[in-house]
Amino acid sequence: MERDSQLKLYGQVADQLKEAHSRVRALQVPEGVRMALSRKLLVVTAAAKHDLPDAARRLDRLMKDLDEGRFPEGD
Repeated sequence: MERDSQLKLYGQVADQLKEAHSRVRALQVPEGVRMALSRKLLVVTAAAKHDLPDAARRLDRLMKDLDEGRFPEGD
């Protein structure tokens, strides 16, 4: 039973990561901001390999920030 819920969460995170990557690519923002968002996505991807629930929380926060137009400072 636990494995089924883990697989379901993995699928949700994978789908949401694909959506997040597409949204970041489509943003009309300076390149530094896009790079900062891409780094955040890489961190979430790496976290998913070790702590899937934490990665899901991080990704939810990132998506909420994108929805609300809150972007990190660019380099």
